[in-house]
Amino acid sequence: MSRKIFVTTALPYSNGPFHIGHIMEYIQADIWVRFQRMQGNQVHFMCADDAHGAPIMLKAQSEGVTPQQLIARLFAGRPKYLQGFHLSFDHWYTTDSPENTQLSQDIYARLKAAGLVYQKPVEQFYDPVKGMFLADRYIKGECPNCHSKDQYGDACEVCSTVYAPTDLINPYSALTGAPPVLKASEHFFFRLSDPRCVAFLKEWLDAAGRLQPQVANKAREWLAGSGELRLSDWDISRDAPYFGIPIPDAPGKYFYVWLDAPIGYLASLKNYFALGKARANGEPRGFEEFLAAADTEQIHFIGKDIIYFHTLFWPAMLKFAGHPYKVPNNVYVHGHLHVRGEKMSKSRGTGISPLRYLDIGLNPEWLRYYIAAKLNANVEDLDFNPDDFIARVNSDLIGKYVNIASRAANFITRHFHGELRYSQDLAGLSDAVRTVAAEARNDYEAREFGKSMRACMAFADWINQYFDANQPWVLAKDPTKAAQLQDVCSRALYGFKLLSVLLAPVMPQLAERVARELFGLDRAFRWSDATVAPERINAYRHLMTRVDPKQLDALFESDAAAATAAPAGGSATAVTAPGAAALNAGGSGGAATLSLDEFKRVDLRVARILDAQAVAGADKLLKLTVDLGSETRTVFAGIKSAYDPQSLKGRLTVMVANLAPRKMKFGVSEGMVLAASGEAPGLYLLSPDSGATPGMRIT
Repeated sequence: MSRKIFVTTALPYSNGPFHIGHIMEYIQADIWVRFQRMQGNQVHFMCADDAHGAPIMLKAQSEGVTPQQLIARLFAGRPKYLQGFHLSFDHWYTTDSPENTQLSQDIYARLKAAGLVYQKPVEQFYDPVKGMFLADRYIKGECPNCHSKDQYGDACEVCSTVYAPTDLINPYSALTGAPPVLKASEHFFFRLSDPRCVAFLKEWLDAAGRLQPQVANKAREWLAGSGELRLSDWDISRDAPYFGIPIPDAPGKYFYVWLDAPIGYLASLKNYFALGKARANGEPRGFEEFLAAADTEQIHFIGKDIIYFHTLFWPAMLKFAGHPYKVPNNVYVHGHLHVRGEKMSKSRGTGISPLRYLDIGLNPEWLRYYIAAKLNANVEDLDFNPDDFIARVNSDLIGKYVNIASRAANFITRHFHGELRYSQDLAGLSDAVRTVAAEARNDYEAREFGKSMRACMAFADWINQYFDANQPWVLAKDPTKAAQLQDVCSRALYGFKLLSVLLAPVMPQLAERVARELFGLDRAFRWSDATVAPERINAYRHLMTRVDPKQLDALFESDAAAATAAPAGGSATAVTAPGAAALNAGGSGGAATLSLDEFKRVDLRVARILDAQAVAGADKLLKLTVDLGSETRTVFAGIKSAYDPQSLKGRLTVMVANLAPRKMKFGVSEGMVLAASGEAPGLYLLSPDSGATPGMRIT
């Protein structure tokens, strides 16, 4: 009987493009979804942009657009990633939608009616200049433990001490630099500590196979723990100004983004039903009937950093909201993706741009295979290593898998007009094919993709060894050995067909080409095709190229060009670390003209210098910590000869904010500050007029 499965991935936050961690999670889920579809199961694969919260509101303000305009711009760019990496989502939506507003307010009303929502005053820091309460990320100050400067309001990045924002010494708002004041406000809480919730969660967590053992154990620690691990009630409200869903019975209050974000899974599904896509996908029932049905499986793929929300708050919300809402059947958790052994970080220069990967012509199925080969059902971090990537793709996909067809098919088309014939008993090979297919099926179902890939490549080795041992190039020279030649090559292509079916969830485009072009099917492979011996083939067409190491070099190259010298004649010069591009605007030095559209690509922002320090071992550099309104960055600027570091603190300047980070031996420079220079010695930082605030865009 066909399974009915509702699958989601974690919602990406709508304040930036996808990073490689997003793509890794989507590939993992997509492989599992494609496998289920090949079994004949009905899958509804959903996601959406997580579009609410203070960071989006502030980023939109800094760009001079509305949050909706910011979201729409990013939303419009999603298809290039999704289609580029062959991600088969049935629907992609946004949490800033009528459906999410209706569902969030409905669930809130039900929880409140069940006695699981209450109010109490909360005292927190408030920025009197910005006129808003500050989340921990927007409060900085001196660490109370090690006294490091400019640490965030929840934990010190230097000594790792965890503290409350009120513990900071000399705290200041990261948005305006103003000293925050303590102010009380009434907040709404979800009573997660209620005995009903605790009893339910214990039962839910104990269900066999629902969660990976290490995930279930971590959630149980929170249920039974104390101190930092103690289960606590959940603050579900935020005060205006806030971009989110209004709490219906509390003017000026909004749902905290983490309340409505997971409900966005359901909102995406509801919109999918409203558009008729579910019916087109074989589901005759309506949204509520499908959601509540006993045969509907609800499955989430998430990263390990959001376990707390998805294994405690989310199931409890759904349980006590009642019909038609139902708790998840499974929450599958994965680890993080590291690059060259380091935690992925754009600011540290250890990230990979998925868009750059596509733009420079790297095959998306190389990445899908590489990630699949490293994935298992445990919560383990993965590492992207360029040398390993090249070796694995070239060895496995080209040297083993594609190699079978490229050699065997030519003998069949040249000597036998594409007809496959097995002159010997196929029982042994058929038994091996069924065994490999059954093991792969179990591994895919259990998300043991790496194990499945290893089994595929072991079978490919076996086929290649069989092919080499029978030396078809020798058989082809002897007309009396024609039947043996045909049999040897037919068996090899039977094995190749099996491998193509088994690899189809990972490399769907390549597998469909094999199905249609080589084996002459009028459709993509189904799982049942794996054990069916093929009867004929068409002429072989080249399937895949090797990875060129230069392509990986290009992937990791910085977008920043070599630095240019400051021209004479008093031009405005961007001053940053050596090796980054300089921006020239007029002046007698003579810069090439550029169009208005080209100029608009340069994102110039007002920035406040929060700190300036000399760089040990560098004659010209100062390390600047600058405030851009919604974030702080580090910039290495070649202005040591012109400025005393202490004199720069608190000063406003102009910064190129969209320059790619540049990794240097002193650290990573995350932008440029602008300065003027002329024929006479000296550098002069540009400063905006009074009244400008950090983050303002210069137009």
